[in-house]
Parts: sequence; C-alpha cells; structure tokens
Amino acid sequence: MKKDPDYQKLVQELIAERTLVTKEIINAFLKIDRVNFLPEELKTQAGVNTALPIGCEQTISQPFTVAFMLELLQPKSGQKILDIGSGSGWQTALLAEIAGSNGKVIAMEIVPELKEEGEQNVRKFGFASVTFILGDGSQGYTKEAPFDRIIGAAAIPQIPQILKNQLKIGGRMVLPVGTTDQEIVLVIRESEKEFHEEHFSGFVFVPMVGKYGI
Repeated sequence: MKKDPDYQKLVQELIAERTLVTKEIINAFLKIDRVNFLPEELKTQAGVNTALPIGCEQTISQPFTVAFMLELLQPKSGQKILDIGSGSGWQTALLAEIAGSNGKVIAMEIVPELKEEGEQNVRKFGFASVTFILGDGSQGYTKEAPFDRIIGAAAIPQIPQILKNQLKIGGRMVLPVGTTDQEIVLVIRESEKEFHEEHFSGFVFVPMVGKYGI
C-alpha cells in the first residue's frame, strides 16, 4: 500500500508531542497510511493535520483527533470493536490492525456510497476481521453486542442508553457529543448500571445521521 512522506512526518510529530503514546496505536498509524483512504484529488493532502471531505457531506477526521480518540479508547488485540460512521475506512483499518486476527471490528455506515467505498479501501489491506454493515450506527449493533470498545466519528446530541447497554463491563466508549458546543466523551462501564464519564472540549465534528443523531 502507498506511504505518503508528509503523512509519515505528521505521525512522527504526533509522537513527538505525545498525542500518540501507545505502541500498538503508533504502529497502526505508521502502517495504515491515510493517503489510501482519500479521494484521488485530495491524496496530496494526506499529511495535512485537518479533516478533509470524502463526499456525501462527510469527512475523514483530522489525524490529531483520531489519535486523541484512539488513545482514550485504548483498543487491544483480540477485542471486539464497534466503529460507528466508518466513512472511507481509515479509522476502521487502524482498529483492525490493532485488534489483529483474533479480534473483530464491526464497521457501521449509514450512507451506502461511503459504506461501499470504505469496504473497498479496507479490503486492500487484507483484514479478515472486519465486517461492514449498512445501517444506523447511532443505535449500535445488538446482533454482535456486547463490545469491548465502541467509537464514533460524528457528533451525537447525547449518548443514548442503547449504546451504553452494548458495552461490556470494563469496556470503553469514545464518542463526539453535542450540537453546537461539542466535546469528546469517554464512557467506561464499571458495572451493570454504573458508567464513568470523562469530557474533553474543543473539538468540531460533522453531525451523526440516524435515529439518535440529527
């Protein structure tokens, strides 16, 4: 697969500033180059630390933001992970690389064209552990629940209980939340009914589409 020198340089900068600190996440960022998930006309911008349009009014997230969210999520080898709003597939591929052949990634996308594009992009890396689902990720995916990890790429007005219920005890969920003042929320399921939350402000996302989205 293609390696873009500007993107690789950006990853080294994220490591130097300690946005990226976890070995498995760093290795995934270095191997799964963003250039392979961009429209042809934007491939020269793979190393630009900003969100970029991928069509259908959606974006591929800023590398800093993806790194920040994955460090909160702390995905591990062998885990079952739900990726909500898989878009062009970059974050899905990062998760698949970390989860490994013993793990499983369920990638949900509500826009048919993006689901097809993301599936094609990820297929090039040969991951056998990824399943793409066309559907409303704001409701999760009860067929495969519970999940070790849940992550979303678009902002939801508030975290619905249906997503919390699909987390394993001890599991972690990272979602963008809010309509105007947006933030990233980390949810850790501590017991059957108890959830710990941490909030991180200063982020901007496209809105999530679906029953619990816009």
